[in-house]
Amino acid sequence: MSTLSQDLSHLTVLAAFAHPDDEGFGSGGTLAMLVSRGAQVTLVCATNGDVGEISDPRLATPENLAQVRQEELRQAMRVTGVKDVRFLNYRDSGMAGTQDNNHPNSLHQATKAQVVGQLVAVIHEIRPNVVITHDPFGGYGHPDHQAMCRHVTSAFYLAGDAGAFSAQAWRPVLLYYICFPRSNFRRMWQEMLDHGITPPFASKDINSLGTPDEEVTTTIEVSGFVDTKIESLNCHQTQMDPNGPFSQMPPEKMREYMSTEYFMLAGRQGSQKDQDILGEL
Repeated sequence: MSTLSQDLSHLTVLAAFAHPDDEGFGSGGTLAMLVSRGAQVTLVCATNGDVGEISDPRLATPENLAQVRQEELRQAMRVTGVKDVRFLNYRDSGMAGTQDNNHPNSLHQATKAQVVGQLVAVIHEIRPNVVITHDPFGGYGHPDHQAMCRHVTSAFYLAGDAGAFSAQAWRPVLLYYICFPRSNFRRMWQEMLDHGITPPFASKDINSLGTPDEEVTTTIEVSGFVDTKIESLNCHQTQMDPNGPFSQMPPEKMREYMSTEYFMLAGRQGSQKDQDILGEL
């Protein structure tokens, strides 16, 4: 049993990610758990996922994918129970070195001051105790994930400085990065190979994917919320390739992986310095 009160109605959480669906696999169960205990959760998505996959041409076109993915995220958060969903409306930058990096509206082209200013404004408005975002490795190295880690981390600290972006000030207490432990990547990749499945990112060095295990500080068992997590993830239909490697994995194996979520406690401020709120869920 958690040492933390089951009632979290006093807690406000900001979860900030790069693309629609980034919230799902790594933190979907935790977000559902927080909402179920009364926490106020705001989800900020930096881009509209404009250059993501289209699993079925009946679902979207390249021209309307951004609008479709926005609605997919809203539907996913209705399942999770998150009522406050916001977009910064940057264009998806795609992977490093692609032409999409050069689009003037992409997150990649936005200045740090611009993005951090938007995030600080949200922090001043909702006054979160806890902030959650990507880890510095960006999971599988996506540059938008890495950029959001940098921008959210800066906003976490600058929001308490009255005068940095406005006359207001609010200092969140805890900053968490979502982690995908490298040992989990290796184990999942090997199980895919054992099942005759070609893993995603097969061209990458498996030892470069994910967070080094020793940097994971917080592990949350979310098996009670796996059904909600899966239903929420399934709302991102354009990104769910029915023939993709994750879809080919035995369902019981995927449920096993989805039942545990990992975080790095990356920042602490204020009077609750020694408290690991997520660690006590």
